[in-house]
Amino acid sequence: MTRREFTLWLAMTPGVGGRTVTRILARCDLLSVSPKEFFALSPESLLEEFGVKQRRVAELLATQSRENDPNLERLTAVGINWVTLTDAHYPARIEEFDADPPGVLFTYGNQSLLNSKTFSVLSSRNSMPASLELIEKLTEDGVLAGEVLVTGHDTPEYQRAAVVPLRWGAPRILCLDRGFYEALGENLSEEPFRAARLWRYQFDPNTDLVVSPFRPLAGFAGVNNKVRDRLIGSLALRLDLVEISPGGNMERLAIQGLKCGRTVRVSDRSIGYRLMKERGAEIIG
Repeated sequence: MTRREFTLWLAMTPGVGGRTVTRILARCDLLSVSPKEFFALSPESLLEEFGVKQRRVAELLATQSRENDPNLERLTAVGINWVTLTDAHYPARIEEFDADPPGVLFTYGNQSLLNSKTFSVLSSRNSMPASLELIEKLTEDGVLAGEVLVTGHDTPEYQRAAVVPLRWGAPRILCLDRGFYEALGENLSEEPFRAARLWRYQFDPNTDLVVSPFRPLAGFAGVNNKVRDRLIGSLALRLDLVEISPGGNMERLAIQGLKCGRTVRVSDRSIGYRLMKERGAEIIG
């Protein structure tokens, strides 16, 4: 088994999260342990030497089949890629922004977008209608300036931004809070929400990129949206914020963006926009 196959085998094991995958790979590198040697380890060794925290997960790693893994063939056939924190080509933007970056990222589509000039337009949930209009206007400004939008797909705020590039035939980076198959369908060919399908019938992996820190077959869980939001903030070189709920996730993203040197712009529709200005944010009038 190659290192790439070993990484996928670890990532697809139930109960093994991205950080655990990273710890195991780093420990294997440090101790010069090959995949074949790893498979011979006991659950006790995995618990004591490789950072596996739960016995049931250690037992599963020590006993599950390592041969003829169908995941590798299936994911490779449709063009799904994966990268871990230990890989040299893990996106540096994420590590610069996030103190707890995803240990494993799955990607599908136009990989070159990860090196593009990116921006995001963010707004807290239940934004006012005028704020949704401003989201659309700011997104259109960025797209027409040749920038690539980073956004989500399953809130009205994210959807309002995500349809704008479709109107102009421009690329997008979509960050998911679930696996690819639940968002894009069994053939990875569906636009992930209804309004987008009015502009483009099928998802186009030659134009767009989808990124998820969750296994391709995973469904949604309640904590996933915070991970998704941090991923969007991490991949965006500029963060435009329309409405910010005090103490909420969007406020945390704005503060973190300023700390790591990203361009952060905040609309004066936000209650605390003056405080953000004092921290270094630009104000959108």
